[in-house]
Amino acid sequence: MANNKITTNSYFIKRLRDSGYIVDKVFNDYSKQDPRCWTVVIDPKGSSIMITLFNNHNYLGEEYFSITDGGQYFPENFKLQTSSIEVVIEYLVKFGINNKAETYRN
Repeated sequence: MANNKITTNSYFIKRLRDSGYIVDKVFNDYSKQDPRCWTVVIDPKGSSIMITLFNNHNYLGEEYFSITDGGQYFPENFKLQTSSIEVVIEYLVKFGINNKAETYRN
């Protein structure tokens, strides 16, 4: 069950795709000293929202998502600390990010 956590890149992507979002993995090979774990892009041909998981357990004891889009939809330096994919989706909807990919079947 350890793989079914929001902080696992493949699980995060799967849950968003299951909810109708287009999600692509950008990078997940950061160095051990880097607090970033992985980065994905949501709606790459539209709003292009970049979500990066930060894990600062060594220094600050926190884990959070940084959501960046150049200030188009989300405020600059937006951070979200949650263990629920539903909360992430709630914020995407709140800020007007489309979740109905052409391949989505409801």
